[in-house]
Amino acid sequence: MCNCSRQATIATGMKKTLVIALLILSPALGIAQKENSLLREGNRNFEGGKYKEAEKDYRKALELNKESVKGQFNLGAAVYKNNSFEESTKIYTDLAEKNKDKKLQSKVYHNLGNSYLQSKEYEKSILAYKNALMSDPKDVDTKYNLEYAKMMLKKQQQQQQNQNNQDKKDDKKDQQDKQDQNKDQNNDKNQQKPPQDQKKISKEDAERMLEALKNDEKKTMQKVKKQQVKVQVTATEKDW
Repeated sequence: MCNCSRQATIATGMKKTLVIALLILSPALGIAQKENSLLREGNRNFEGGKYKEAEKDYRKALELNKESVKGQFNLGAAVYKNNSFEESTKIYTDLAEKNKDKKLQSKVYHNLGNSYLQSKEYEKSILAYKNALMSDPKDVDTKYNLEYAKMMLKKQQQQQQNQNNQDKKDDKKDQQDKQDQNKDQNNDKNQQKPPQDQKKISKEDAERMLEALKNDEKKTMQKVKKQQVKVQVTATEKDW
């Protein structure tokens, strides 16, 4: 009887242990199912072009499991499609640092390169594509994007060089215009203020003119006097 009773006790104890284990596992299993359901819903929205809805689904999934690689990767794709390139860059940078799986890293670096490309950070984009090809050298899409990024970098550098040259020309022109303006102002001042020699000449001419006027005035007065005398003489010749 004792042995049976002991066996029953042991059996009961094992049963309790199993029940407790199931209670512990059940919530975790439910969370995983809900997470996967949200991820699947996000994927459907993503494939249907509903990127805002997909982003919401992926964020909800990550609230249940912050370490979900699928959730993070897909969220990065959704925010990229929503033109949030700074956030997608951060997401893929974090994934690249945390995950060492080559196949996954190839996709992560590819998307990271795309995010940098959209932000016009072409040098970083090129580096990301090269890292992607180190993990998967046969990826044709990454090879194409790499060459495109190189082309855009060259174009950007050429535009920057042209802009620098134009800025230099503009600065030089501004300096020349300022010098010409100062020169014109100095010329105006010189024209408004006659030279000292011109002042002397003008004074001498004025004296000559004054002397000439005096002489003319004398001659004129003499003529007037003569005319008056003549008139008077003429007037006295007749008796009206």
